[in-house]
Amino acid sequence: MRARAAYAEGAGIYRILPSAVCLPADASDLQRLIRWAAQHLIPLIPRGAGSAMGGGNVGEGVIVDLTQMSDRRLEIDARSRRAWTTAGVTLADLNAAAGHEQLRLPPDPSSARWATLGGMVATNAAGARSVRYGSVRRWVEGLTLLTADGEMVRLRRGRPHKPPSATALCRFVADVAPAIHEGSLLIQSRFPRTRKNSAGYALDAFIASNDPIDLVIGGEGTLGIVTDIEWRLDPIPLYRAGLRVALRSLGLLGEVVLALLSCRPSALELLDRTFLDLVTGDTIAGAGLRFPGTEAVLLVELERDNPASLREAVEEATARSRPLAHSVDTAYTAAAAEQLWEIRHAASPIIAGLPEQRRSLQVIEDACVPVERMGDYIRLVRKAASSRDVAIVMFGHAGDGHIHVNLLPDVGRPGWEASIADLMDEVTDGVIELAGTPSGEHGDGRLRAHALERVYGPDIMALFRRVKASFDPMGLLNPGVILPGSNPPISQLKVGAGAADIPPDIQRSLRMIEVRADYGRCRLELAGEPEAGI
Repeated sequence: MRARAAYAEGAGIYRILPSAVCLPADASDLQRLIRWAAQHLIPLIPRGAGSAMGGGNVGEGVIVDLTQMSDRRLEIDARSRRAWTTAGVTLADLNAAAGHEQLRLPPDPSSARWATLGGMVATNAAGARSVRYGSVRRWVEGLTLLTADGEMVRLRRGRPHKPPSATALCRFVADVAPAIHEGSLLIQSRFPRTRKNSAGYALDAFIASNDPIDLVIGGEGTLGIVTDIEWRLDPIPLYRAGLRVALRSLGLLGEVVLALLSCRPSALELLDRTFLDLVTGDTIAGAGLRFPGTEAVLLVELERDNPASLREAVEEATARSRPLAHSVDTAYTAAAAEQLWEIRHAASPIIAGLPEQRRSLQVIEDACVPVERMGDYIRLVRKAASSRDVAIVMFGHAGDGHIHVNLLPDVGRPGWEASIADLMDEVTDGVIELAGTPSGEHGDGRLRAHALERVYGPDIMALFRRVKASFDPMGLLNPGVILPGSNPPISQLKVGAGAADIPPDIQRSLRMIEVRADYGRCRLELAGEPEAGI
């Protein structure tokens, strides 16, 4: 029971007790586990650090913790700018090794310290620098997939015409791939035209490449378990600078962002008024971080390979934004840029330290809309939250039109769960009306799976089901993720009267992992002997 409790939560809103937990020793052990699960019809939930927020890392089957496997690989080839890693290696470890060769993997989710590379592939992770470098999909050259049939399959870009040898690929190529191509016009018309989208299976990316690897990336472990990855790397720019742009009106937000995008920023972040109120209400405001009359702040990172071009870029960005801005602060060095960005890093510890009755819940936390509609989306969320008396904090990746929202409901108020569910429905409908997607970079998980039919319609959902059935005909890999299960999204929560009972000491330890962002910790450690008096 204690081991099951330790794996009942990840980041995000859910607490779901699994039936068992397994920590495979190596890829062969994992292969035996999958064959056993198929024989006994036992669902498997692949899991890395557990930092994904959509609920794809918890479930009622067997949790498969991939972080403790012994066959770890991390190799860098500076000449070819390639890296080879096993799935349990973290982004921080990869970039530390690549950094010795002045290389990096550019996608930079905020969870980089503990995010496993297998988990990043599963969600097609992105981050602040996606505005210039895109999401993980662009940087994956190949991977090894352990299928639901128990077969190891090597997928690599540029080999779409090689006859498939694995059973799952044979099913997919014979039956499903032609149907996807036949539906290309429908897919083109229904897929959101946003800069980022991780909702559903990436049929649009598959049509463009004809590589099944593009369906596995972002597949959240529902099509197979990724065991190792080949990466393309990129040189680290030598010089970095930044700007901080304050705006008095949301009406100018899209115009300013589009102007700044022409300067090729490596990051372009948004801090909404709700974020500023939270941070400047804390002691960090003493550092001069106050923005009276400001509706939003944009943080801009610029990277170049020589000082002259960097200064030119800063001056151009300043000239383009100043006529529309309330104020513009510039930083011509990396150290000065870090000071400008200090406010961006201030909110997480403040949010994590809120009282237990005012818990931060990531319910509508990943929407992406066309850049020019960002102001409309922010107003939509503010209105929906205000009408229900729910506090919110908004920030995100402005260059992509991608907004993260933390709801801060009073979880002691009767009926708060129904209110949050209603808010989620209203905002999801609004995102679709704005031609956006509810899942920008974190994947659907269990949280947004029910929204996909509203986004795509029944015909594309039917294609999603055929993709899933070709790779996982018995539906044993992460059921309820991407393709919805029977439970509504606002249920099986980690807070509230309906939360599953788990040992109090484990509950406290899981809460500390959340507060301290200590997702690199093996959860099995929590299942040891209970504290004295428990």
